[in-house]
Amino acid sequence: MQQQTVKRASFLRRGLGRLWDVKEIGIIVPTLVYGVIVQLINPVFFTPLNLANLLRQTGFVLIPALGMTFVLIAAGIDLSVGSVMGLGGVVAGFCMVNFGLPIWISILVTLVFGLLIGFVNGAFITRFNIPPMIMTLGMMYIARGAVFVATKGLPIYPIPKAFQAIEQGTFLSMPTIISICLVLCVLFHIVLTRTTFGRSVYAIGGNSEAAKLSGISTRRVTVRVYAICGLMAAMAGVLMSARLGSAQPSAGEGYEMNVIAACIIGGTSTFGGRGTVLGTAIGALFMSVLSNSMTLMKVDVYYQKLVIGAVLIAAVILDQYKREMDKKRIK
Repeated sequence: MQQQTVKRASFLRRGLGRLWDVKEIGIIVPTLVYGVIVQLINPVFFTPLNLANLLRQTGFVLIPALGMTFVLIAAGIDLSVGSVMGLGGVVAGFCMVNFGLPIWISILVTLVFGLLIGFVNGAFITRFNIPPMIMTLGMMYIARGAVFVATKGLPIYPIPKAFQAIEQGTFLSMPTIISICLVLCVLFHIVLTRTTFGRSVYAIGGNSEAAKLSGISTRRVTVRVYAICGLMAAMAGVLMSARLGSAQPSAGEGYEMNVIAACIIGGTSTFGGRGTVLGTAIGALFMSVLSNSMTLMKVDVYYQKLVIGAVLIAAVILDQYKREMDKKRIK
């Protein structure tokens, strides 16, 4: 009996040890604890309707955050994702409403448009050595300006019902956007961890010069990660338009901060070389839980922005602390 008790205790310790070694445990636990606290304050939080809305909200952050994860791991940053989301919805709306194109062609055109914007970001950054923050900040204003020039600030509608059903429907008893997110997460995880391209992204973020010496085309990989980020932002814009039932010129405003915060909170380093798809997914969920809970608790929208800003700063400080600790361990 005593030996069985010892074995069970040893098994439990090993299990807890493995759980503690999970990289994302630092954000999984706070997310769960915070969710329980919110539920105790407002029992509406864990209702099926609110959970469905929460998951949908997470999807709109997670899709562009997957692309941003690649960019951050490669030691870059993309501030244009929010504007590209808005532009993506408008391009899809124009294709369907103004030009009468079929839905699938409109979506394809929009995705190619987002891909090209990301390609331009990456090409200019690598060709002219423009700092990523400056280049993507300029693209943020260009894309948002293009939206308002094209629409005169007015929404594009009516969007076809079949297009709205893409996001407003369900697939496998889940909101469609969540099914899309699950597929994308699996795909991006495989690309990031099991392919030469994924290893090259980590190598560039870890040490760009060493990556060059090892034969990696840093320019090509950099252009590709920005192209992926633009593609994901445009996809999120398409789904957002389907959700709203119209292409809103203001769609995606401020999303770049939520997307970057989701990645950093999930463990992706702002200095490059570190990050996981699972961490980004948990980070996106945490950001949505934070926003949703403050709305349920009737926190003023201006205070919500203050809290999100504080969380972002805290995440960067934590990232810097982790880097310093890693350096000490190596020494």
